[in-house]
Amino acid sequence: MTADDHALLAEKAAVVERHSVRVAEKLPTRPGDLLPSSDASDAVILHLWQATQVVIDLAVSTCVRRKLGTPSTYADAFRSLATAGLLDGEMADRLTKAAGFRNLVAHAYQSLDMARIHRAACEGPADLRAFVAALRDGG
Repeated sequence: MTADDHALLAEKAAVVERHSVRVAEKLPTRPGDLLPSSDASDAVILHLWQATQVVIDLAVSTCVRRKLGTPSTYADAFRSLATAGLLDGEMADRLTKAAGFRNLVAHAYQSLDMARIHRAACEGPADLRAFVAALRDGG
């Protein structure tokens, strides 16, 4: 990685962290308390979606930078990185699901399952942070 790559990654890591903190601040403790079309659900979904998009952008750009090809889907970016040894397979699988979450939010907001959103908001930020750390350590 060049110094510019490290600086960009540090900037993106800070963005992921900021969005992850906002998710944690707005997320109700109990899944049943995350109500559709509420201020809390809007904030949780927006910030989780934005953090996920940053990680997706990093995955795609890393594939291109590492000459792994241009992924045809966001999920393929994570699979390519796993195949190249930059991610373990389980993390790639979880991040593939995060890409699915991103697509669901972007294309079908009205049909979101709030229990699934709650689970993604509880578990997802750790994977997003771990991805950025994996790029930093091995990218």
